[in-house]
Amino acid sequence: MIKVLVVDDSAVVRQVLTKELSKAEGIEVVGSAIDPYVARDKILSLNPDVLTLDVEMPRMDGLTFLEKLMKHHPLPVIVVSSVTPKGSAAAMRALELGAVEVVPKPGSAYSVAELSPVLIEKIRAAASVTCLRREAPKTISPHQGHIQAMIATTHKILAIGASTGGTEAIKEVMMHLPRNTSGTLLIQHMPEHFTKSFAERLNQLCPMDVREAKNNDPVVPGVALLAPGNYHMVLRRSGARYYVEIKDGPRVHHQRPAVDVTFHSVARYAGSNAVGVILTGMGADGAEGLLAMRNAGAHTLAQDEASCVVYGMPKEAVKMGAVEQIAPLEMMAAKVCEQLARKEAMTV
Repeated sequence: MIKVLVVDDSAVVRQVLTKELSKAEGIEVVGSAIDPYVARDKILSLNPDVLTLDVEMPRMDGLTFLEKLMKHHPLPVIVVSSVTPKGSAAAMRALELGAVEVVPKPGSAYSVAELSPVLIEKIRAAASVTCLRREAPKTISPHQGHIQAMIATTHKILAIGASTGGTEAIKEVMMHLPRNTSGTLLIQHMPEHFTKSFAERLNQLCPMDVREAKNNDPVVPGVALLAPGNYHMVLRRSGARYYVEIKDGPRVHHQRPAVDVTFHSVARYAGSNAVGVILTGMGADGAEGLLAMRNAGAHTLAQDEASCVVYGMPKEAVKMGAVEQIAPLEMMAAKVCEQLARKEAMTV
C-alpha cells in the first residue's frame, strides 16, 4: 500500500482528497494536516510514502515547508495548487525545490471527477521516486552556463518530451542550448494554466525565447514552443515554413498534451530534419512517436536511467528500439547540439 498524507488548510479539500484517494486500489490515506507544523509531527509518526501539499497555508507557507522538508526529511511531494497566476508561479517554484509533480486544486476550473484519476496516477508514480536530501536551489542567472558554440539551424526541428520530473530536466537541457538553436517543441505533462508559468520561467533562464504555444505559431530558430496544458501540439508544414497547430482531441496515454501526438507529427513533416529527445517520466507516452521519428530519419536520444526521476518513458522507448543514443541529463544539451550540427552539415 502507498501511504499518503494530505496537507491542506481547507477542510473541504482535505475531505475531498481523502475520499477520492481512498477509493483507489493500493493507496491508503493515513492522515491529514491543516498546516506544516501538524504535518511535521504526522510525517514522523505515520511515515507516509507520498505527501500532497498545498502552497498557501497559515503559520508556514507550503514552499517554506517544502524547502525544509527536502533538506531534513525528503520524501515525494505532489503540490496541489490553485490555477491563479500566483498559484501557478508558486507551483513552479515548488518543482524547483524538489516537488515531484503539480496538480490543480479541485474547484471551479477543474472538477473532482477530472482531477481524481490524474492525482491517483501521479501518486503511484511519486511513490517510486527516491528523494535525496538537498539544499534549496541557488538563484540562477539567466543564460548561465549555456553552450558557447553557436550552431546553424535552418529548417531543423528539435522535439523534447517529458513527464514526471520533466520540468527540471527540460530546464537543465534548455539552459544549456545556444540562443539560435533550431526551432524547438517542448511537451511536458502539465495541467492547463501551469504551462504558461513554466514557459515564463524557462524564458527567464534560457538563451532561447520560450513561449507557451499558440495556434499557427511559426517554428523558427531561437524559439521554443511549449505545448499548452490540456491541448495537443502538432507540427505542420507549408512549403519551407514550419508552424504548430494547437488542438483538442482525445487524451493519448491519458495525457493532453501527449508527447506521442507531437512526435508523430514531427516524424511526418520534418523527418530526417529533426532530432527527438525523451526525458524522465512515468508510462510509455512518446515511445511510439520517437520510433516513428527514428524510422523517418530523425536522430533520437533518451535520458539515462541514473539521471531520471522516473525511468518510465525513456525505458519504454529504449525497449521499443526507438532510441539511437542514451545520455545522462547533464550531457543531453551537448549531444543535441552535436546532432543538430551534423544534420546541418549534411544539408550544406
